[in-house]
Amino acid sequence: MSLLLFACSSLGYYAHVAHGQSELVLHRRSVAKVIGDPATDPKLATRLELALQARRYASEHLGLPDNRSYTSYVELHRPYVVWNVFVAPPYSVAPLQHCFPIAGCVAYRGYFDEAKARREAARWQVQGDDVWVGGVPAYSTLGWFSDSVLSSMLRWDDDELAGTIFHELAHQLIYVKDDSAFNESFAGFVQAEGLRAWRQSRGLPPSDVRSQAMDKAFTQMALDLRDRLQTLYASGVDQAAMAEGKQREIEAFRMRYRQWREQDWPNEHRYDAWVAAPINNARLLPFGLYDRWQPAFAALFGQAGADWSAFYARVRELGHLPQDQREQALQGLLHTAE
Repeated sequence: MSLLLFACSSLGYYAHVAHGQSELVLHRRSVAKVIGDPATDPKLATRLELALQARRYASEHLGLPDNRSYTSYVELHRPYVVWNVFVAPPYSVAPLQHCFPIAGCVAYRGYFDEAKARREAARWQVQGDDVWVGGVPAYSTLGWFSDSVLSSMLRWDDDELAGTIFHELAHQLIYVKDDSAFNESFAGFVQAEGLRAWRQSRGLPPSDVRSQAMDKAFTQMALDLRDRLQTLYASGVDQAAMAEGKQREIEAFRMRYRQWREQDWPNEHRYDAWVAAPINNARLLPFGLYDRWQPAFAALFGQAGADWSAFYARVRELGHLPQDQREQALQGLLHTAE
């Protein structure tokens, strides 16, 4: 998931983003009409019908915005809708921040064109920074436009499709400038809890707990690597020792991964390609962004009696606090969850 950002110091970037969004608006079609079109592939019609059902469930049962978002469809003819460029200094795990009037500051910049994204990444790489380019199947305009179901979203399974709709509508409901961890953890909780309730309403068993456990464990391994690198970068050793230490920590991470997978997940290889590819500071930036405070929001949901309206009211109260007080409150909720 990502956010579409509409203002920047570069007029060229602004024009690129405006053109990309206008292309989506120009090519969107009503989901109902696509489903009703005899020429529509039956498999596509089935997936879009599911998206409409999830859209209705979001408003009727999860208290999410009831608007025209996810009632239209866009065939992209490409694997992702945008590509995000993450940049970090060679010896820091702090991201290069990009600040925008609407969305505030975030750790990436998104491009509708992969080639443009990779040219931007190369520009930073030449200067010696660590970069990573990641494709994004869906994004939110925070309610400024009616977001569409995108063909890139249909590459996922049914749970991811429904959950993404819940996630992006949660961004439309509550969004706090300059606090990505808060926003993504909140939307991530709504996605997870909403999906649990959605599956239950359809008579489906709970999601694959074992698969979720593997994802969580791998995320913790990546966060541990980031913490180790942060400690190295703060150590004050000279640049040559820091460069050597950086590669040593990355190789040690690969060794820990192989041992962990062989011992606990011998038949699972979903992260093998990620671990084998080049790893740098920028590639580690997204980890923890979507789930840092999710247990805190789960505790808050419990305190609200699992009532969505009461929960959202409490989340808004947190969002109005200064950031240091907000993080202190969330930390307290984490202790409650533990």
